[in-house]
Amino acid sequence: MTGAVSSRTPSARDILLLALPALGVLAANPLYLLLDTAVVGRLGTAELAALAAGAAIQSTVTTQLTFLSYGTTARSARFFGAGKRQKAIEEGVQATWVALGVGAVLATIVWVFAQPLAQALAGDYDTSVRAASWMRVCAFAIPMTLVIMAGNGWMRGVQNTRLPFLLTLCGLIPGAVSLPLLVNRFGLVGSAVANVIGMGITSVLFVVALIREHRRSGHGWTPRWEIIKKQLVLGRDLILRSLSFQVSLLTAAAVAGRFGVVALAAHQLMLQLWNFLTLVLDSLAIAAQTLTGSALGRGGADDARVVGQVALKYSMVFAVALAVVFAVFREPILSLFTADEAVVDTLVAPWFLFIAMIVAGGAVFALDGVLLGASDAAYLRNLTLFSLIGVALPIILASGAFGWGLTGIWVGQLGQVLVRLVGVVLRFRSMRWAVTDVDGKQGA
Repeated sequence: MTGAVSSRTPSARDILLLALPALGVLAANPLYLLLDTAVVGRLGTAELAALAAGAAIQSTVTTQLTFLSYGTTARSARFFGAGKRQKAIEEGVQATWVALGVGAVLATIVWVFAQPLAQALAGDYDTSVRAASWMRVCAFAIPMTLVIMAGNGWMRGVQNTRLPFLLTLCGLIPGAVSLPLLVNRFGLVGSAVANVIGMGITSVLFVVALIREHRRSGHGWTPRWEIIKKQLVLGRDLILRSLSFQVSLLTAAAVAGRFGVVALAAHQLMLQLWNFLTLVLDSLAIAAQTLTGSALGRGGADDARVVGQVALKYSMVFAVALAVVFAVFREPILSLFTADEAVVDTLVAPWFLFIAMIVAGGAVFALDGVLLGASDAAYLRNLTLFSLIGVALPIILASGAFGWGLTGIWVGQLGQVLVRLVGVVLRFRSMRWAVTDVDGKQGA
């Protein structure tokens, strides 16, 4: 696409054309990790434990920097909507500089402290040594991963989600094909090499795409602090928001572990299903974010509100359909993951909470996307922190203290989603987020 979408009501087709390729990108890494786990698992339990420790640290380091995608999308989409495509791409240039700089620092830290970091997580020296060998190779993929995030960000901003999906496949497929060969030849380290190969190919292709787009503008490639500073301010809010999600999940897992192996296994099963569903709903949120930023960039606050209403409608229809599927086919779905009747019985009450989370999540994710497209990250940060500190953590910790079990833990998770639901609905209706300044400056 070479220009912004016109100021008409977005259709289901507009949303799906953006959402479906975005879903492919979001799902690519989890699918690769499943393959990686399966291949390494054949080496033995020790290697699988080392991969789990190393991958957890690698994921924690990179996922906290999703502002390189979401923040860049918000800023690029505004310029794109205002008809300033080259400025939208300039956001990608500066985000790529941030990715390289921050990525180099993080890669160095992981390289130097790989073994003690793995030791702290795994609690076993032999496992930490194996994990460290994997982490030191995979450290080279950290800046590459961040470059890919930045690339996804500016391309979503100019309403191109198809190319990022294709570029992701260009790296994912060679990485996946080489994975079993390299693991067979080099053991656990071969897994890390395959990861670097896949990320390396994709990141280079994203840089090539950026060069091709940016060279038409005649602007230079030097870092511009005035742009980077604004990106980092937006990133600060999104990082704090992301950290609050991590705290909630880690606390829930720790409390579930107190109730025994069955409860922890049941919790893990529900958590993985929820993580999968959030990928699906997040793809719709990305479409809402892109269209909202574009609408505000062209000065259309009313258009942005309509985008939000349409995105909310389609997201809710989809969420309700998913909820019905998970309600009706509960037993067949659970049978795909476990044959342990104790685990299935433990999930009877939490499953109803899970269904409620899916329905509420349809609205939360759609309006999250709208507010992110409006660069309203400070409000989302405060709302998420409140839902964590004021609702989720007290209920989850009380579940451990008073023996409420897995049901209590997921009441806390549902409570957090419901608080966010109320918050985003009130914010959306207030229209205080609909700032049409092309730089996306937010009020209180």
